[in-house]
Amino acid sequence: MVILSCGTGGGHNAAASAIYDELKSRGHQVTFMDPYDLVSKRLTDHVDDLYIKIVQTSPKAFGFLYDLGEMHRKLPIHSPVYWINGKIADLMEGYLRSHYFDYIVMTHMYPAHILAHLKNKIILPKTILIATDYTCIPFMEETDCDQYIIPSSDLISEFSKRGIPSDKLIPLGIPVRRGFTLPYDKKEVRDSLGLSNDHKYILLAGGSIGAGKLEDTIESLVPYLFDNNDHLIVICGNNDELYEDLMMEYADDMIKIIKSTDKMADLMKACDLFISKPGGLSSTEAAVVNIPLIHISPIPGCETYNAKYFKDRKMSILVEDPKEELIDKLKTLDKDTIAMMIDAQRRYIDKDSTTKICDLMEATITY
Repeated sequence: MVILSCGTGGGHNAAASAIYDELKSRGHQVTFMDPYDLVSKRLTDHVDDLYIKIVQTSPKAFGFLYDLGEMHRKLPIHSPVYWINGKIADLMEGYLRSHYFDYIVMTHMYPAHILAHLKNKIILPKTILIATDYTCIPFMEETDCDQYIIPSSDLISEFSKRGIPSDKLIPLGIPVRRGFTLPYDKKEVRDSLGLSNDHKYILLAGGSIGAGKLEDTIESLVPYLFDNNDHLIVICGNNDELYEDLMMEYADDMIKIIKSTDKMADLMKACDLFISKPGGLSSTEAAVVNIPLIHISPIPGCETYNAKYFKDRKMSILVEDPKEELIDKLKTLDKDTIAMMIDAQRRYIDKDSTTKICDLMEATITY
């Protein structure tokens, strides 16, 4: 099997890693790659860096581009994104002709576009595209896969009205790595991380790219931390500039600043509240762990829909402007509200998604 993903945001690769680890644990031979590596690693890095730069420095510009994508859906022609991805279809054709796979799994739309260009040129293995946001993003309808894994049955009508056949839509959820699904004892997890059991901890993150209004959020939280003797853990992801700025201004016993981490599951399990931009993958991870969740500053586009999906089902609280709203919203998080939130997370988010997706793949492989 081969898993194709891209690094435009960490969620796509995290979902791919979850599937990769599960398939490997079952004894399958699995290849995990970015299709743009077929051109060069330099191009892959350029595509990823361009996305990250836009989101970090100008989220409104990203929102404008997303809106353009929505408007393009009304036109009876393929998008520029589809044709750009088709530029490497010949390279992908050569790769697939020289490698045998039973299944092609994709957690990003770009490789699905590439394969759509090959649909009538070669016989493809079974193809499956896993959506990692709680909406049908622009240009997904230009793909042509055998199966589409979507986050929920609530979204079937949205995907089908965009032109994806309903009989191809399988609502199995968004896959997360096994570490998020395992039962845990909070005290033991805190001990393993060197955290005190005498304090409440708030976890703040801006995804793998350190986006969102993290500095505004910390500024709002500082008085609250002192008043309640709470502690804050901030994850900066790959945003080195943000990390250095926060280390200079805030790092002390009450506020811990971290770069990228492979301990995200343990950190969620150890903390009492998670504040994060509403990435599809990170939101799903939080709901699987069952940690109270506040969404802040959605990047215009798919994160707006993610935040709405969670808010409408009472799985999170949405704060558009941390400076103006955060503390007031924090004060509404009483025991009853938290209990309702956790119950909603358990009701709407399937923690066994990864297992079920791999079960489906195994059941439909033809030898």
